[in-house]
Amino acid sequence: MTDLASRIENREAVVGIIGMGYVGLPLAHTFRAAGFKVLGFDIDAAKVEALMAGRSYIKHIPADRIAQMRRADGFVATTDYSRLAEVDAILICVPTPLTKSREPNMDYVTATAEAIAGHLKKGQLVVLESTTYPGTTRDLVRPILEGSGLVAGAGFHLAFSPEREDPGNPNFTTRSIPKVVGGYDDASRDLAVALYGACVERIVPVASCEVAEACKLTENIYRAVNIALVNELKVIYDRMGIDVWEVLEAAGTKPFGFGKRENKTFFTPGPGLGGHCIPIDPFYLTWKAREYGVATRFIELAGEINTSMPDYVINRLMIALNERGKALKGARILVLGLAYKPDVDDMRESPSIVLIEKLKALGADVSYNDPYIPKSPRQREHELQMASQDLTEAFLAAQDAVLISTNHSDYDYAWIVANSQLVVDTRNATLDVTEGRERIVKA
Repeated sequence: MTDLASRIENREAVVGIIGMGYVGLPLAHTFRAAGFKVLGFDIDAAKVEALMAGRSYIKHIPADRIAQMRRADGFVATTDYSRLAEVDAILICVPTPLTKSREPNMDYVTATAEAIAGHLKKGQLVVLESTTYPGTTRDLVRPILEGSGLVAGAGFHLAFSPEREDPGNPNFTTRSIPKVVGGYDDASRDLAVALYGACVERIVPVASCEVAEACKLTENIYRAVNIALVNELKVIYDRMGIDVWEVLEAAGTKPFGFGKRENKTFFTPGPGLGGHCIPIDPFYLTWKAREYGVATRFIELAGEINTSMPDYVINRLMIALNERGKALKGARILVLGLAYKPDVDDMRESPSIVLIEKLKALGADVSYNDPYIPKSPRQREHELQMASQDLTEAFLAAQDAVLISTNHSDYDYAWIVANSQLVVDTRNATLDVTEGRERIVKA
């Protein structure tokens, strides 16, 4: 047994996690709960300050959980990357966004690998968790790390294990979601399997880093393509005067050959795609596929459909206003929900952002309400500089239209409809509302 394997087995290994966001912080909690000492690294000094004070900035991770992690200095957050020399395993959980031309932006991964290379020590295990194209770990990260003078597989160990977080989902946690692990070599894979196996219920070893990288892309492309299908059906059935939501509910009663709500394979339409993964990951594969001369028409078509949905929603809103003798320019529009999915405070790649920006560009007077996001934080490509408006009867009545973009369970949809002039519902959130249905437009 290697020294690192022994330290992992005895819970003596120190785990360093780079990136204290929606992936890195839950991962830190999981390792800490399993008895490991954890160092959390982030370039955002405000996050580090909050964590060291026992405060949380993520809704589904309460402050008492951070305080529990901090006991006896079992968890320490820092901006000092020289402390990487203190850890046995380094897990990279940094963003992998797209450029404006929809190509992979590897700046965060590259900068992180360079920071690690400056402090890499013999025998450490480095695992990339950030979603990326096949070959990133071997062809991009490895050469940078080897700039330290150590060689992968001999001087240090290298693996890829894709994050599978679902923020705010109480049924699946970092501990309970199966962990796919692929190594640069067998020894690296086995050490990564041992490390994650110490705190995650099920480990799925695969033959290589490339298999693990492709696994994560495949999972999210599967969702993106199926969501694109129901989004396209929504547009088609709308033209035919057919309620797509009723169609899907009826189709979902088939006991075979169609997705079911209870097993999470039931796909529903919406105003676009949100979250850090599904709107982005497919384009990582389409970009890499071009290197091999392979066209990815099916995946790219799905992307085109999903990115076109905000325009479809705005067109439906314009028609609904026009039927009431109002123009979109100058209209007061309230967007309900800034988060990308219900009951979370995560607005990464949220279609609500695109809707707000497009509506403003068309001259609308736009406001938003989200009980989980009191102020819109700056995003990589967006800066709304807005604050959530309180929902009152008077405020709702003053709006020319209320656009439901995120179907938070906190909202009283019957009360919202009763006090609004027009409600444009992109999520079928008003399904059970009986009074005032003449004011509801599905989009």
